[in-house]
Amino acid sequence: MFIAPPECPVFEPTWEEFADPFAYINKIRPIAEKTGICKVRPPKEWQPPFACDVDRLHFTPRIQRLNELEAQTRVKLNFLDQIAKFWELQGCTLKIPHVERKNLDLYQLNKLVNDDGGFDAVCRERRWSKIALKMGFAPGKAIGSHLRSHYERILYPYNLFQTGANLLKPTLTNDTKDMDYIPHDLPQRQSVQPLETCSIARRAKRMRAETAEDCENRPNLRRRMGSYVAKPEPQLGKHCPLAKSSVDQYMCLVCGSGSEEDRLLLCDGCDDSYHTFCLIPPLHDVPKGDWRCPKCLAQECGKPQVAFGFEQAGRDYSLRTFGDMADSFKSDYFNMPVHMVPTELVEKEFWRLVSTIEEDVTVEYGADIASKEFGSGFPVRGGRFQVSPEDEDYLTSGWNLNNMPVIDSSVLTHVTADICGMKLPWLYVGMCFSSFCWHIEDHWSYSINYLHWGEPKTWYGAPGYTAEKLEGVMKKLAPELFESQPDLLHQLVTIMNPNTLMNHGVPIYRTNQCAGEFVITFPRAYHSGFNQGFNFAEAVNFCTMDWMPMGRMCVDHYRQLDRYCVFSHDEMVCKMASKADTMDVALASAVQRDMTVMLLEEDKLRDKVSKMGVQQSQQVEYDLLPDEERQCSKCRTTCYLSALTCPCNPGQLVCLHHAQDLCLSNQQKLIFRFTMAELYPMMEAVTLRSESYTGWVSHVSNILEAKHDKKSSLEVLRSLVEEAEVKQFPQSDLLRQLCAVTLDAEKCAVVAQQLLNGKRQTRYRSGGGKSQSQNLLTVEELRSFVRQLHNLPCSIRQAPLLKDLLTRVDDFQQRSERLLCDEAPSPADLQSLLDVSLGLDVELPQLSLLRERLEQARWLEVVQGANSQPHSLCLDTMRRLIDQGVGLAPHALVERAMARLQELLTMSEHWEERALGLMEARPCYCVETLEAALQEVNSIPAYLPNCLLLKDTVDQAKDWLQEADTLQLGGRIPVLDTLTDLVSRAKTIPVWLDPLARLEALVSDVQAWKESAAKTFLMKNSPYSLLEVLCPRCEAGTGSQKSKSKRAKDVAQCNKRNGTWLDCLSDVEKALSESKDSASAMATLAEVRQKEMESLLALRASNESKLLQAGDCGALRVCVCHNAPLGAMLQCELCSDTFHRSCVSGSNQDPRPNQAWLCPHCQRSEKPPLDRVLPLLASLQRIRVRLPEGDALRFLIERTVRWQHRMQQASTEGVALMTSHQRWGSSSPTSAPSPHTYSVSFYMDHQCIPLPELEELMVEGFLLQVTLPETQQLYMSLSRLDSHNLTDSPSPQHSTEQDQHQHNPQGGSPPHNQVNWVQCDGSCQQWFHQICVGVSAEQAEKEDYICISCTQPDHTRE
Repeated sequence: MFIAPPECPVFEPTWEEFADPFAYINKIRPIAEKTGICKVRPPKEWQPPFACDVDRLHFTPRIQRLNELEAQTRVKLNFLDQIAKFWELQGCTLKIPHVERKNLDLYQLNKLVNDDGGFDAVCRERRWSKIALKMGFAPGKAIGSHLRSHYERILYPYNLFQTGANLLKPTLTNDTKDMDYIPHDLPQRQSVQPLETCSIARRAKRMRAETAEDCENRPNLRRRMGSYVAKPEPQLGKHCPLAKSSVDQYMCLVCGSGSEEDRLLLCDGCDDSYHTFCLIPPLHDVPKGDWRCPKCLAQECGKPQVAFGFEQAGRDYSLRTFGDMADSFKSDYFNMPVHMVPTELVEKEFWRLVSTIEEDVTVEYGADIASKEFGSGFPVRGGRFQVSPEDEDYLTSGWNLNNMPVIDSSVLTHVTADICGMKLPWLYVGMCFSSFCWHIEDHWSYSINYLHWGEPKTWYGAPGYTAEKLEGVMKKLAPELFESQPDLLHQLVTIMNPNTLMNHGVPIYRTNQCAGEFVITFPRAYHSGFNQGFNFAEAVNFCTMDWMPMGRMCVDHYRQLDRYCVFSHDEMVCKMASKADTMDVALASAVQRDMTVMLLEEDKLRDKVSKMGVQQSQQVEYDLLPDEERQCSKCRTTCYLSALTCPCNPGQLVCLHHAQDLCLSNQQKLIFRFTMAELYPMMEAVTLRSESYTGWVSHVSNILEAKHDKKSSLEVLRSLVEEAEVKQFPQSDLLRQLCAVTLDAEKCAVVAQQLLNGKRQTRYRSGGGKSQSQNLLTVEELRSFVRQLHNLPCSIRQAPLLKDLLTRVDDFQQRSERLLCDEAPSPADLQSLLDVSLGLDVELPQLSLLRERLEQARWLEVVQGANSQPHSLCLDTMRRLIDQGVGLAPHALVERAMARLQELLTMSEHWEERALGLMEARPCYCVETLEAALQEVNSIPAYLPNCLLLKDTVDQAKDWLQEADTLQLGGRIPVLDTLTDLVSRAKTIPVWLDPLARLEALVSDVQAWKESAAKTFLMKNSPYSLLEVLCPRCEAGTGSQKSKSKRAKDVAQCNKRNGTWLDCLSDVEKALSESKDSASAMATLAEVRQKEMESLLALRASNESKLLQAGDCGALRVCVCHNAPLGAMLQCELCSDTFHRSCVSGSNQDPRPNQAWLCPHCQRSEKPPLDRVLPLLASLQRIRVRLPEGDALRFLIERTVRWQHRMQQASTEGVALMTSHQRWGSSSPTSAPSPHTYSVSFYMDHQCIPLPELEELMVEGFLLQVTLPETQQLYMSLSRLDSHNLTDSPSPQHSTEQDQHQHNPQGGSPPHNQVNWVQCDGSCQQWFHQICVGVSAEQAEKEDYICISCTQPDHTRE
């Protein structure tokens, strides 16, 4: 797996930096030369037009087979080709064996076996398993035996042949699974040189090595077999070649015999014959296919390898056709559009392809296309491309690759020849996977590459100082390639995986060059790369003055490699020296140093030649000779200063370094360009030009390196800067340092004066939305300023005062540190130290910390105060404190306080939620659970409203339970209002109350009882309530307003006399609810009864007198309509009021025969019979709840019983009949009133019975809301007396009924033979009618009965 190397530096210059290319390159050189390559992104607005003549651009690309480019892969391919050729000459085809489902690496197997001592040693020591492990096979699968078999079958014969032994029997038997190997024939493919379009075209020439002629084409190999003749096999010995004749052609060259022709083998190479048994070892079978004799085999396999190079493609491309081909290749290869293929994927696939021998991928690369013929991609003056006015700046831009090599500060300006690719740009048209191999630039110069358009170009580079290490690694890993091509790396035909180089300690860096970006390579920096797809790039070389020492080293290196030079370095230096008067002073200094080295070496060489005896000399104009005519025949260096020639070797010359290699004659001649006397003045002129600069440099260096006691003044620094500006010294590092030092010194002086004058340094900083504000000088700035005063080569008089200020600041900082180290400083101390800082006109970094600590201390005080008053520490307060604490700077105390607050808040919120949940839970929780929760809440030091509400709820629940328990103590029967109030209060308490269900059931039973009682007593749509029906009436009568007023007055007077306040039903109800027991309730109702009787009797008297005294019936107002009496009138038996029959007809108030008629106001209920009323009282006694309606019902029954007693007494004594007889006997019927009493306008259709003596008894009987037989019997008796003048003796029926009632103290009962009795099991032991007390016969037998007197001991019946 390929791992991408680290990225090289990427620079983005500003417009000011971009204006001078060499100055910017010199600026970034300290950083970029550490990686060998760098990338420069121009400003976005810098977009030069593409000026190349696309229509005229036609080129023939180079063919690149990817797996032949990589050094180690090419070694393997060469080895496999040799093996394949060896077996092909033996008539066999090489097939690559499969081991563990992959092709066997025969090269690695052969190398490992040879490194371990050879086949015999490995077999003898049984190291095949170790060989398998080294090759990466898993242990334990017997791979070693397979490897031995393959080695013995394929490689061992070849290695034996290499040692000089005769060929063994061909043993190359192949498995059906083996893969056929197709030889690459690498030595047969030679590079085709590019067209020489320039007069001097030496840019990276690929010189063909002198090799033997290619083998002639031979006819098809043949084999001849003769008849078989038995002959003993001869011993191995030397044989002499025999002259070939028509007969000798069929003679065995070993034994010299032509017998046994069927065993003769004819060599397909030289047609020599050999017996199969004469070969060592002998062949038992005739080999299949072509066969070579040992002599031809040694000749073919011993041919030296031909230097590797790229082939030229067989067709010519235009830019458009090449682009179509490139895009089609990439899209087909990756099966996706070209712009969607990731660069990482292409990179990994490229290095996979170059490292495999199984896949052969071929691409084409349009490289080294001369821009002189087709035009540069940049616009040039006089070119075919018409430049628009807004793009004219690109014509003179230093970044235009046509201008960069020849700008004034470029060394190549002094090389007069137009060197293609070095001074004139070359064009490159790439496609996916097309690559440029590891190389360094000619003369170790800089190079710059600009990608005009297209897909990216991936670069790899190594620093210049690692060049020899990279070369050593490649020679170590692929020594076979360098044996045949020592200058292989100069041929640009070999690459090696960057990961391999990095693993061997060579630092490699990469980058992806996109369109519009520059890539710069530095001197002697090896670089390589490949194209991501179709693109168009342009490159050129350039040399700066810092390159000159490196250039001279390169020439010496070329001399050792016998490599051509592109130009003469000495010639360039001499031409530069000839222009010393106008030369840049910095360049003059560099030339002076280089020329000094050159003259010392030249003087030494000429002295050496002189000592060799060379006497003849001649001055030659080397400038006029082409480079080919002045190259050293030994090292191929281009000579300029001097050379040696000899008449015995015409046309040849050698440099003085190889003077001994020319010849040994004494006729050698020294030919030179300048005498030493001419060279030294040239150097003196350069020295003179550089002296002024050198002296200035020396002076500046001395000042910058001066000791503290020898500092110069600021004025001296300013004068040196002015001198550099006047003499136009180059922008060197020293000048920039001097300017920086001078500027710093001036700044220090200005700041010092400002500080001493009390002014503050101002700068405007904005950030975080804050407005601009004036800021003080920081401590670091002050310290840096004092340090600058101490280090600068000038003295500042304000330094002592500033030092004192710094001392005070340091003292403040020390105090601050001590206070800040205190874990809990007091706010007062912090505030005091902050007050001290006001006297320091310096921005102190501790101020922010002190303010933070002050805020923290104050916050901690607030938190401590809040914790000391937990009753006021609510959730909002805790949240507010936490929010304030979050805004504070981190501190241990704050964190702990925050943690406690947060914990308290969390706990409080939890219990608040839990308390609310406990109160809102359905079903509700019991008191014990809530009390347990409150026990935990009590430990929380905070004000919790929900928890307090929960506590109040628990208190209410406990109070309620206590009331409920009190209500049940002592055997007292609870009052309904108390019970209802208790149930209502319980419903508002969110607590599970066990008695509540029972109390609600009681209330429900009471309500059911009240509904049952209402159904029993109340009439349909009755306007009266149950209590209103059951209680005695507080206001009796419904007469006229006058009678009502009088009645009310009478009632009020009666109440005043009696001292009571029971004026209305609500008063009665309130009195009954507030009564402590049934006795008091009965007493209250007795008072109401007394009031009722008095009021009703008064009402009766009033109504009767009203009719008797009415003289004018028209003024009389009667009935419910309050109109005058008219027509048939009805008189109520109870209130004696009269009513129009029409007003009361059609209702249930119609008079019935033999029944008393009551008016609508007096007929208040259904008046159920007593046997229906008694069960209601019994059921109420079982409920055991006191309510006003119950007391009223009990009073009603007791009143009824008392009335029955009175009725029995009256019947027994005969008073009623007697009184009735006497009265009716002396009175006339009232059905036809007399004229003087009533008006003739009406008559009584039903008149009440006037019996004054029995009036009270009858009135009370009618007031009872119970239907009794006695009431009807009384009314019937009185009616018969009124109609028939009955006698005073009682009837037999009355006597019988009276006897039947004597044994029942509770009231009337059915006939004796129909009555069942029950005895009280309490203390009274009295007997009661079962029907009267609401007990069934079954209940009387199975259950105990206790009468109401025994259940309520405090109640005394009247």
